Amino acid sequence: MPAPLLITADQVNCLIHAYFLDSGFQHSAFAVRMEGRLDQSPHIKKHIPRGELVELLSKALLYSEVEAHWKGDELSTKCSSPFSLLDTHACSLQPLSSTNDVREPSAAKVNGDAAGKRKATTPSEDARAEKRARKEQDEKDAQMNVDAAPAPKPKLKDAKSDAPQALPEPTTKKLKHKPSVVGARPGAVRFLQAHKTEVFVVAWNPSTKGQLVSGSRDAVVHYWSVPNGPNNDPTAPIQPTFTLSDITLDSQADLTALNWNHDGSLVAIGSFDSILRICTANGETHFKDSHHEGPIFAAKFSPSGQWIVTASLDSTSCVWDVKQKKIHRQYRNHGDACCLDVEWLSDSTFASCGADKVIRIVPMTATGPSHTLEGHAGEINSIKCNASRTRLASCADDGTARIWNIEYFHIKKYMPNVILSGHQQCLTSIEWCPVTGPGEHELVATASFDATARLWDTVTGDCIKVFADHTMHVYAITFSPDGRHLVTGGGDGSLIVYEVKASLIQSKEKKWSWYTGEKSGIFEIDWQSWGNTSLIALALERQMVAIVDPGKVPALQSS
Repeated sequence: MPAPLLITADQVNCLIHAYFLDSGFQHSAFAVRMEGRLDQSPHIKKHIPRGELVELLSKALLYSEVEAHWKGDELSTKCSSPFSLLDTHACSLQPLSSTNDVREPSAAKVNGDAAGKRKATTPSEDARAEKRARKEQDEKDAQMNVDAAPAPKPKLKDAKSDAPQALPEPTTKKLKHKPSVVGARPGAVRFLQAHKTEVFVVAWNPSTKGQLVSGSRDAVVHYWSVPNGPNNDPTAPIQPTFTLSDITLDSQADLTALNWNHDGSLVAIGSFDSILRICTANGETHFKDSHHEGPIFAAKFSPSGQWIVTASLDSTSCVWDVKQKKIHRQYRNHGDACCLDVEWLSDSTFASCGADKVIRIVPMTATGPSHTLEGHAGEINSIKCNASRTRLASCADDGTARIWNIEYFHIKKYMPNVILSGHQQCLTSIEWCPVTGPGEHELVATASFDATARLWDTVTGDCIKVFADHTMHVYAITFSPDGRHLVTGGGDGSLIVYEVKASLIQSKEKKWSWYTGEKSGIFEIDWQSWGNTSLIALALERQMVAIVDPGKVPALQSS
């Protein structure tokens, strides 16, 4: 077996640093050196030949050319269309054919983290900011493999990229491949096409049926009203009801967070331009604040909606009074390490996690944390509270998740945490199952860069099921509102829906899958129900939003 390829963020940063020096960009080279901490790198003193980065990229293009033109047992050399680092190759030999088939399994899953964990990209930020990136390429598995966890793979940080070019207007956008919609009635999957760059975030209004907001790399927020019902024409195009397209002039303004308050009257918008914005359900600005000095990674309303807390690259979290439209307090709970996520434990206490590998518990009445949760050996990417707000789940770069008992903090009683160990690479997200039956243990699901998702018993720490259908990083994971299904989305362009009950009894049944039609990522999933109506929204790398109607998928109906 050949040795695995190894690409690290440190190596990439050194190549970029050398490229900047060769090109005369002294200030940019200095910024990369400082923010990438290259003085501590074992590679910084190595000789890098002039033009090495360009030469490596040229070799990558040559490989792509061979890969695209290898037909059967020979290589075609008659294509006259060029290859580009940023543009998709359109072969002149034959048109791209449409397919309704799920792709065949690849020989091996993707090794390493070639894209990072952050949805946005920015050329001058260090590894602490590399959270929630959503891009890589590979092919889709067709069968499930749950007999064993994937073999260990080297964990790599992400290589940052330049801003993408805008595609043509949505009305003229054509798909290179047709999406695969198998085992579903017409209209089960619809596309909302108005964005001109990658869509990073989506969020359903919890109170208003069918109202959705979506945000993209170019700082555009679209409000949508998605029709649903027997008289709805599934072929009719859906246009945004309102668009926020001039919220910022900042060139780095990728939208990173959307969060509705409990009654659906306000939505919070987090962005790379460091400004918190809160808008009404009609798209009007409630207030905005530029207190942060770095990109905002998370913004969440308190359970009552009175407060909102944010997490930022500037190493702080801020709490605002929503009604008074002013900041309550700014907290620096993680030293100089960036704050990556926040979560409300009650209406007066929140938790924050960061690159310093700890979780801080912060009462609103205090100026600093009252408790510190330690144990992770890597940056903590996400924290989530269970429905009763008695237990906190966390996931980190160390490949583990942890369950923390927090209900006894008020009496300073120590409760040991449960460690969920088994993933081979860093974890991107963690979610609680919203429904727990009588006598059952609470469940959580985790997603990882090792191309798998896992279902866990949070009391025993046992891994109940390994879902290994994806061929690339799993970016998004969520449960259906009734807890019956688990949904995963990855960089391979696949959405896969599993039945939780079948997983508990070790059934290998995979309920339903959908392929976007291209090797492009699914960055976020939001499944919301209003009475008898249920819809799934997907934020897609291919510059649009997909809406899945579970009611039109027989496999997802109650048996």
